[in-house]
Amino acid sequence: MARLPRYVIPGQPQHIIQRGNNRQAIFVTDDDFQFFRDALVEAAGRFGLAIHAYVWMTNHIHLLATPTYDDSISKMFQSAGRKYVQYFNFTHKRSGTLWEGRYRATVVDTEQYLLKLMRYIEMNPVRAGMVEQPRQYKWSSHRRYAYGEDDLNLNWLIEHDQYVQLARDPSERRAAYRALFRTELEADELRAIREASHKGWALGSERFRQEIEALSERRASPAARGRPKKPGGENGV
Repeated sequence: MARLPRYVIPGQPQHIIQRGNNRQAIFVTDDDFQFFRDALVEAAGRFGLAIHAYVWMTNHIHLLATPTYDDSISKMFQSAGRKYVQYFNFTHKRSGTLWEGRYRATVVDTEQYLLKLMRYIEMNPVRAGMVEQPRQYKWSSHRRYAYGEDDLNLNWLIEHDQYVQLARDPSERRAAYRALFRTELEADELRAIREASHKGWALGSERFRQEIEALSERRASPAARGRPKKPGGENGV
């Protein structure tokens, strides 16, 4: 089945995923991560994409970001992705495509899912068995938000209002954020995030999905199963 066309609502956060072609490694050394970071940050600033949270795994990346314009995400990836592929192929003496193809993106219900999605993104290395705690993974936004650590110069991260509202004092805010990680996401929450990400649905309540459908003029949730009911009930009365 063909994928639904992407939809972008300027000012509404999106969960964005980009994978390596055939799930191959897209980062090999720390220099690779750093080059990609610089290319991404430059392009995000140029095309109006506010990045709130991220994790860069060895063969794919996750971003939580808010576009300013309809084409903020696509132009950012075109610029940063092209620049990074040229660097990566030259550095590692390879040729050909690096990315899987088009990125995946889904619009996010801010109040219901934004903080949950930050947890989902930053817990990726733990679920993958790479580390025991998210703080142990270098290439994510977790240490900045949970501990105030900034060894990677993460001043380009834009704190979302949902994070800021956790507490007025920054130290209390970080403590409140760490507390969110003491419990795991519920199975239905994980399922909702993964289904929305892979199938292109809006991530949120039924009301939120209906609002997104009205704004974007495309489906934002799975179509109802079964044959449509006849007017007046099953008997058509």
